[in-house]
Amino acid sequence: MHVHASPGQGRAAPFRVLLISALVTAAYIVLLLVAGLQAHSLALLSEAGHNLSDFLALLISLAAVYLESRPPSATKTYGWHRAGVLAALVNAGSLVAVAFLIFYEALHRFARPEPVHAGTMIGVAAAGVIMNGVIAWLLYRSRRDVNIRSVFQHEVGDTLSTAAVIAGGWGILLTGQYWIDSALSVGIGALILWSAFGIVRETLNILLEGTPRGMQLDRIETGVLAIPGVNYVHDLHVWSIGSETHALSCHIGIADIPPSASERILREVSDMLRAEFCISHTTIQFEHAVCDLGNGCVLPTGDEHAHSH
Repeated sequence: MHVHASPGQGRAAPFRVLLISALVTAAYIVLLLVAGLQAHSLALLSEAGHNLSDFLALLISLAAVYLESRPPSATKTYGWHRAGVLAALVNAGSLVAVAFLIFYEALHRFARPEPVHAGTMIGVAAAGVIMNGVIAWLLYRSRRDVNIRSVFQHEVGDTLSTAAVIAGGWGILLTGQYWIDSALSVGIGALILWSAFGIVRETLNILLEGTPRGMQLDRIETGVLAIPGVNYVHDLHVWSIGSETHALSCHIGIADIPPSASERILREVSDMLRAEFCISHTTIQFEHAVCDLGNGCVLPTGDEHAHSH
């Protein structure tokens, strides 16, 4: 028995918010690059790399909102959920390269510090705090969408790192120590690297069809067994189709009852999986005979076995 969730509706508003956020972030990246070169500030240039990660995250979310609205087809039976996962993996790889480039430049700056225009650093970073704050507020209004919520958290982190650049600029003004700029760059590079590794770990787990993060098979099995009429559960598999689209397949043992009676069990299992584990795509095989696991779970056909897809 195969159960699908209906495609999400009302994606126009999140798409519009993400598009505006991406355009504003792109403009700010250009400002950071120009100001960083003029002020000789590696921290500003590093912050441009950090905002590039935000920009890529926004583009991924934009693509996800668009692609998720496309229905499955004969050649893409699960739809286009994995396209966003592949894009995220490629983007994460590029962010790792950006982080190591920042580390390389910072080491050179530690050896030969260059004068930094701290005033420019503070002004541009202050504009960044305002910009990221506005974007975070716009995303917060659409936070019910988990895809938008993940970008919102990214923007909050970027606001904090931009505020750190302001603190660094004041530190340079007060002490005249230009190495502060390089130290801030190392911190920003480490933040980029940490975010990139998190994306790589999550995308590889999805592509390898691992158990979704935060889910435990024993808890899912316990929840299914708690449904009245379920005798046993085995051959349980849970994986992710996309970053927030999970699927499940399993065998469930029930009494020898007609399909009209087993429909109630299927409905309750599906409702529980959706409510407690956000699993809306399920393939459940009912059986009322002992399944021979050692023989590939091959069950007799005919009246002794109820198997539906």
